[in-house]
Amino acid sequence: VVKEKNRMGECPVWEERENALVYVDINSQKVCRWSTVTSEVQSISVDARVGSVALRRCGGYVIALGTRFAFLDWDTQAVTTILELEQDKPNNRFNDGKVDPKGRFFAGTMAEETAPGVRARRQGALYTLYPDYSVVKQLDQLDISNGLDWSLDHGTFFHIDSLTYAVHAFSYDGHTGKIACPKLVYRLEKEEQMPDGMCVDAEGKLWVACIDGSRVIRIDPETGKRIQTVMLPASRITSCCFGGKDYAEMYVTSAYDGLDETALAKEPQAGEIFKITGLGVKGIPQNFYAA
Repeated sequence: VVKEKNRMGECPVWEERENALVYVDINSQKVCRWSTVTSEVQSISVDARVGSVALRRCGGYVIALGTRFAFLDWDTQAVTTILELEQDKPNNRFNDGKVDPKGRFFAGTMAEETAPGVRARRQGALYTLYPDYSVVKQLDQLDISNGLDWSLDHGTFFHIDSLTYAVHAFSYDGHTGKIACPKLVYRLEKEEQMPDGMCVDAEGKLWVACIDGSRVIRIDPETGKRIQTVMLPASRITSCCFGGKDYAEMYVTSAYDGLDETALAKEPQAGEIFKITGLGVKGIPQNFYAA
């Protein structure tokens, strides 16, 4: 549905009030918005790689870029820094993020590659930005903090550290926002490759984007079993979210960075955004950051 190619399309968020899909292109340092009404893509360039974007209750967005949290005003294109983190780790940047059921923004960091396939291990962490702008570090020594969402009863937090090739569940305290007691939900099969972004559907099942695996998979967190696979015409599938009318459609981002000329010739749609219909299951609306 979006032909404009992204180097590293990520973190799709359905914005009902705009009838639009908001997402980032990490490596192009852009926050983008695609209108389903006009089919036009607008974008705002920022001064660092931007890992995630989320909706604010009062309008505009909260973003995680470089190693800082910031607000983005779409109308003025102004970026206002809230807080800088990890200034002792110049090679780190924020990656995926999402707002919890109480309006707090969870986002995690990772080390950038210093050469293709080479990165310092366990340099990442997962943080929570509270509505009063305070920050709590929830997890440490992560490789690539990624896909995250909450169970329908808000008692469980799901998280992916990509290089573990697994999805983990944590107990989640809605009052404090704290997470604890990790347990394995699902370990990816070899052909599924590496887990990336993730979202929950209205039946409480998890959808995981498989980067280099050309697919999204649906997992039952109760049984730890994969129950559905949807193949896509691009290998580097990065993330997914539900949106559209009644949240009955799934939007899937992809990337072309990391593909050589031969691979790009075989994948003319690499970096585009796809829409999956007819899944027979709907999603749920995004949470808004409370400040």
